[in-house]
Amino acid sequence: MSQESRTRPSGSDAVLSEAYDTALLDLDGVVYAGGRAVAHAVDSLSAARDGGMHLAYVTNNALRTPAAVAEHLTGLGIPAEAADVITSAQAVARLMADQLAAGARVLVVGGEGLRVALRERGLVPVESADDEPAAVAQGYGGPDMTWGRFAEAAYAIRRGVPWFASNTDLTIPSARGIAPGNGAAVEVVRIATGAEPQIAGKPLPPMHRETVLRTGARRPLVVGDRLDTDIEGAFNGGVDSLLVLTGVTDAARLLAAEPRHRPTYVDADLRGLLRPQPGVARTGERFDCGGWSASARGGDLVLEGDGDEALDGLRALCGAAWSYAGDGSCGLDAGKALARLGL
Repeated sequence: MSQESRTRPSGSDAVLSEAYDTALLDLDGVVYAGGRAVAHAVDSLSAARDGGMHLAYVTNNALRTPAAVAEHLTGLGIPAEAADVITSAQAVARLMADQLAAGARVLVVGGEGLRVALRERGLVPVESADDEPAAVAQGYGGPDMTWGRFAEAAYAIRRGVPWFASNTDLTIPSARGIAPGNGAAVEVVRIATGAEPQIAGKPLPPMHRETVLRTGARRPLVVGDRLDTDIEGAFNGGVDSLLVLTGVTDAARLLAAEPRHRPTYVDADLRGLLRPQPGVARTGERFDCGGWSASARGGDLVLEGDGDEALDGLRALCGAAWSYAGDGSCGLDAGKALARLGL
């Protein structure tokens, strides 16, 4: 995406599932939340797959194995195999295997997904800092992770072993709301040790590398709900992205996005894969989309017009906000404009 196109969402005359060969889909907040399918996800993904689009599921959540994730997706009505799932556990395991000797012991602070990924790379998971680990691997361990696991990590790291983290997402969506993620747990260990981990997950290069190696995508579209992982990961990888508003990112955060957090396309949910995306036209300082016009005036983002789709109004507002902010973050008040759109 060019620098100019980052000043407003792009348009696509073609249906996205036809314009791109592979959807690199985040899971939490995009396909499901708290174990339940997000509205419209099952039907939208089925239609995209039936139309010939390859679906790959790319998640920073290192808790479950690819096989368990595939089984869950299949149970939701989205047929998937383990090979369709790429996790940050796999990315961090490859990163560690590149630096450690074959058969090296690794202290695991996380779930089964991390243990399985390490074994696949010829590393040996251990449970205690007294097991002479060559490194520490930390990944999301779920709500039942005990405080003692963080203590084991701290003991080993303070003895000088290198520390690796699957990802640093501070939060994770759940059926009851937004819960602490692995990034929050990483902060606990960082405070206790003063150390810094090597990180594999989105938006960093090891995750992009793992995804490319496993999917072979030629025209990928990253689909996610987080600006600082999914969208920034697409930006770092030089590929297009679709932000869906079913997870942690709301309209106000989107308007304040810096260039690396600005998606190519914006839609309400995964139905966005099945339709063209309207473009945003610029005339001077005015940005138009679907009957709405947005501009930056007097310290506010101002929305005029009477379009049929609230999302078109949001796209127009993105154009005005991102153009005003340039390489920074827009701090203009968008409260009245978003209220008018019901967002």
